[in-house]
Amino acid sequence: MSETHADAIIGINWGSSNFRAHLIGRDGVVIDTLEAPAGVASLQRDGMAELGDRVHARWPSVQRAYAAGMIGSNVGWLDAGYVDCPAGPEQLCRHLVPTSIGRLSLQVVPGMACVRTRDHAPDVMRGEETELFGLLASGQLGAARMVALPGTHTKWVRIEDGRILEFMTAMSGEIYDRLTASGLLSSVVDGTASDGPAFREGVRTAAERTLGLGALLFGVRARVIRGALDRADASSYLRGLLIGSEIADALNLFPQARDAVVPMVGSPAVCALYGAGLSELGLASESLASADAIARGFVEIDARLR
Repeated sequence: MSETHADAIIGINWGSSNFRAHLIGRDGVVIDTLEAPAGVASLQRDGMAELGDRVHARWPSVQRAYAAGMIGSNVGWLDAGYVDCPAGPEQLCRHLVPTSIGRLSLQVVPGMACVRTRDHAPDVMRGEETELFGLLASGQLGAARMVALPGTHTKWVRIEDGRILEFMTAMSGEIYDRLTASGLLSSVVDGTASDGPAFREGVRTAAERTLGLGALLFGVRARVIRGALDRADASSYLRGLLIGSEIADALNLFPQARDAVVPMVGSPAVCALYGAGLSELGLASESLASADAIARGFVEIDARLR
C-alpha cells in the first residue's frame, strides 16, 4: 500500500444479493473497490470466508475494517443485533461486533430497530443506517426530516438532529418483481413500468383508499381482460398501484412529509418513478446522488473510534 493510503479503512456493504468492499480514505473518497454478485443468501460460511480472504489479500496493510448489511443478520456470518431508535452513529459504535471472516479482522455494524409512534408497530433495517449517516455527514440532507430510500424494500425514514427516529419498510419493489415474473398478473403485463397516464392513474387509485390493495391488484387483470387497460400499460398501472399505496401508508404514518421536500436515495430509474408518484399526489421530492454515501457512513463510524 502506498503511503497515501496508510490511514485508509475498509468498508464492506454485504447484502442478500451483492458484495461490495471499498478502500476508503479518511475524507470519505473511495480509492478502490472489490465487487461480486455474492450476497449472503447465496453463500455458505466457507464462501464468506473466501471473500474475506480476497479482501485481506487485496489490501493487506489496512488495519481497520467494517461491514454493514445482511452479513450481520441471522442468515449472515453472525447476528450483530439491532440498536433501538432513536439513535445516531454513537449508539452504533457502542454495539459494533468484532469478528474475523477468513483472514480479515473487522467489526460488524448492527442494524436498527424502531417501534413507530403512530401505529406502535416494530420495524427493522440493516445496512441503510450506515448509508443514511453518511448522507447526514455529507450535508446532502440539509434540514430534511423525512428521507425515502426507494428499492426492493423501500424505507421511509424520519430523522432529527443527526439521529434516526423511526421508519417504515414497504415491500412494493419485491411484490412488483414477483407479480410480473410469475402468477396470474404476469400473463397480462408486457414490458417495464414507466411514468405516464397509466402509472399516475394507478398511483391515484391506490392512494384514494376506496379499495384495499388486494382487490386493486386483481383489478389489473380484469381491466386488461375487459379492454379498460391496454396490455402495454398494465405494468405501469400495476407499479403505480403499489407505489401509490405505499406513499399513502407513509403519509398516514408520517404526515409531516406533506409539508416538505422529500429527499430520495436510490437508483435513478426507481427514484424517478417515486418522484412522479409523489408529484401526482401533490408532494415535492428530490433525488440525491448517493454513490459514496455508505463509504462516508463507515468513515463517520471509524472517526468515533479513534
